[in-house]
Amino acid sequence: MNPCAIPEMRSDEKDGRWLSQHNHHISETKEREPEVVLIGDSIIHHLQLRPIWSELYEPLHCLNFGISGDKTQHVLWRIQNGELDNIRPKVVVIHVGTNNVDDTAEHVADAIVAIVNETRARLPEAYILVVELLPRGQNPNPLRDKNSEVNRIINVKLNGLLKVATVCGDLGLVQPDGTISHHDMPDFLHLSDAGYRKAFENVSEVLHQLVFAVEEDVALSE
Repeated sequence: MNPCAIPEMRSDEKDGRWLSQHNHHISETKEREPEVVLIGDSIIHHLQLRPIWSELYEPLHCLNFGISGDKTQHVLWRIQNGELDNIRPKVVVIHVGTNNVDDTAEHVADAIVAIVNETRARLPEAYILVVELLPRGQNPNPLRDKNSEVNRIINVKLNGLLKVATVCGDLGLVQPDGTISHHDMPDFLHLSDAGYRKAFENVSEVLHQLVFAVEEDVALSE
């Protein structure tokens, strides 16, 4: 049994914040018509607080369904409980797994694949873009190695699937000597403005290509 792939409702907050965020996401699906939905953990959540969001993501009519601290099983639960209902986005972006610190790379990767499959079941026409896990820690460490192994596995498992792609978010975060700068990751986990530029400008470029591809497909079919 893979605990990472068993949908789980988070119950670690006594103020109900997690469920409140989930319910807010559902309300947004009933009020807006996004072209892109991003779902995941704090890396996704904090993206909307950075200048790059208004510059590169808002023009794509994005909804941000990131919740800080989420693990794969929490995102899976949220998807199964309404966060992708009521909407028909052209692209869904998934980024989660770095918080599964006590789980094996194989279990985390299989859980990400399960999230992809759950997303596909609900949105059969959408493109699914999986952002690879980012490196973490100032210096090379076992968790960074594990994230790299997760990325390797998901690239193998998702390779060749129709309308599913992976994209690397580590473009310049790790320096030649193997360290990560606090200018890019102040706590060596979460990204600064500069870090988001390095990790998510590339993601936005792929998103633009996918949204355009969908629009072109629609035009050709009319």
